Amino acid sequence: MLTHCQYINECETIPDACKGEMKCFNHYGGYLCLPRSASVIPAAETPIAPTEALNPCPMGYEPHRDSCVDVDECERDEHDCQPSQQCINTLGSFTCQCPDGYRKVGTECIDIDECRYRYCQHRCVNVPGSFACQCEPGFQLAGNNRSCVDVNECEMGAPCSQRCYNTYGTFLCRCEQGYELGPDGFTCKDIDECSYSSYQCQFQCVNEPGKFSCVCPEGYQLLGTRMCQDINECETGEHQCTDSQTCVNIHGRYQCVDNNRCQDPHVQVSDNLCVCPVNKPACRDAPFSIVHRYMSITSERSVPSDIFQIQATSVSAGAYNTFRIRSGDDNGDFYIRQINNISAMLVLARAVSGPREYTLDLEMVSVNPLLSYQGNYQTSSALRLSIYVGQYTF
Repeated sequence: MLTHCQYINECETIPDACKGEMKCFNHYGGYLCLPRSASVIPAAETPIAPTEALNPCPMGYEPHRDSCVDVDECERDEHDCQPSQQCINTLGSFTCQCPDGYRKVGTECIDIDECRYRYCQHRCVNVPGSFACQCEPGFQLAGNNRSCVDVNECEMGAPCSQRCYNTYGTFLCRCEQGYELGPDGFTCKDIDECSYSSYQCQFQCVNEPGKFSCVCPEGYQLLGTRMCQDINECETGEHQCTDSQTCVNIHGRYQCVDNNRCQDPHVQVSDNLCVCPVNKPACRDAPFSIVHRYMSITSERSVPSDIFQIQATSVSAGAYNTFRIRSGDDNGDFYIRQINNISAMLVLARAVSGPREYTLDLEMVSVNPLLSYQGNYQTSSALRLSIYVGQYTF
């Protein structure tokens, strides 16, 4: 059964619809309160279309059998939504809905700037209808696409040539011992330790990748990591001396000397000892005995330097002894300092460089007045000292 809507004149049915000096004016679907001086000019009546006259249902509805049903304006395309908007049907009407990321202002859809709401931890980039979060260098987006988490660059191929240490938001390159970081902050270059100081090694410094090593000249071996020690070839057997020779170790090398070094008129009486027999006329002006000794010193030794002590092995009662350099010191590189009546010290007076060899005859002259009745109260003995100066200062 169809129902009909009856027109109501609120100005007649509602007591005191307008208060005070206001006047009630009835119009279709309601009434107006206007000042009494106002007037209403009625609009020309629009003819009622035959369909409207036949539709007893409210706007947005249409009759169906014996009731009114909603009209789907969206499906019938009887709406005024913009192309970018979505039409959504409602009971008796419809609404125009903006896409996600937009808000409706009047009939238009305006982009929502989500970045102003601080959705992102680092940087926010607004795009039409949406937004995107971006992270600072060294970070990457987390699973929620908003937070930023640290990137471990060391596990992702950081360009460190040696060691890589991850830090919050970045990474650090470090080098192994013996290397230093280059200006680019990534590359490690070798440190030339040998160029820092000439005292790194006693003899020679050899730079190697990441380190350095010390080497010694021939005849020496490394002592520890920096010092050089002479090799005693005479003890190690690394010499070529014959059975008739004695091996004498000197700095950096060795010397083979004959077991019998006695020269006429002296004759050998024991190892390193030569004696001049009194029955030989040539022995009258020669030392009675000559003892052979050998020693080695380094180059550029500090001076003055005591290098060898002479000691009388037998002294006659009442004898007075003096010591001198008999021969071999043509340049005055040495001198004798007498300690007492039976001993003296050979002193190096000037710094000498090797390799070089000296053969010094150090003579002890004994004068014994108690034996003057025999007519020969002065005697002498000599020590023939071979001094080998090494090539180096060690």
